[in-house]
Amino acid sequence: MTAGPKPASAPPVPESLFEEAVGLIRRAGVATLDWFAKPDLGVESKADGTPVTAADREAERLVREYLADRYPEDAVVGEEEGAAAGTSGRRWIVDPIDGTKAFTRGVPLYSNLLALEDEHGWAVAVVNLPALGETVAAGRGLGCFHDGTRCEVSDRSSLDGAYLTTSAFESWDEGWLAAAHRSGVAMRTWGDGYGYALVATGRVDVMVDPAAAIWDVAPMPLLLAEAGGLFTDLRGDATVSGGSGLATNGLLHEDALALFA
Repeated sequence: MTAGPKPASAPPVPESLFEEAVGLIRRAGVATLDWFAKPDLGVESKADGTPVTAADREAERLVREYLADRYPEDAVVGEEEGAAAGTSGRRWIVDPIDGTKAFTRGVPLYSNLLALEDEHGWAVAVVNLPALGETVAAGRGLGCFHDGTRCEVSDRSSLDGAYLTTSAFESWDEGWLAAAHRSGVAMRTWGDGYGYALVATGRVDVMVDPAAAIWDVAPMPLLLAEAGGLFTDLRGDATVSGGSGLATNGLLHEDALALFA
């Protein structure tokens, strides 16, 4: 792996830590495959109405146990087990299965997400797609990589003919749909973490997440930045806590924001 340009504002993350994070979430992905497409997979509903399975819990437990042993002073935030405080100033954020609905239906577009934040900002970002055998990951100052090969966003500069993907259209306002149709974008539903990975690798130009929790989008600011793109919420704020997400190749970002104004 050849390192890319280093940001001036923060030191690059150690390559060994980047590779360790990638290896960790890949192991969690292997654990989910043991449950994937099994007819006896039990699906429960959480308090917010979203589904959860034994695979979600097992994968998050695997990551948490590793981090507790390897980095006991780091904080950890996960979708299934909440937050564990730390003293190091570093925070890991894990979504063991992003796209649980796809997972429970045997659709291979689900992902395992892991992000690391330190005193300088986002340090590591990983979107692992175990059923597809793909990993898209970024390390601060190292670049963004698709299965170990450097990747970058597309160079499309017009929404007309661009590909826009989203997790689902059920939460779209009718005005958003009308504006998107008028813009000429091709709309698809290759969503959740997979949609962001598609933008980072240049296969799709825009990914829209009208409703997103922090663990759904924690890897995305760094993933997109290191690939040459941009991530904000739908108000245009550079945050993972805004309740939504928008990823583009950067060239289309203002135009994409305007669709959801």
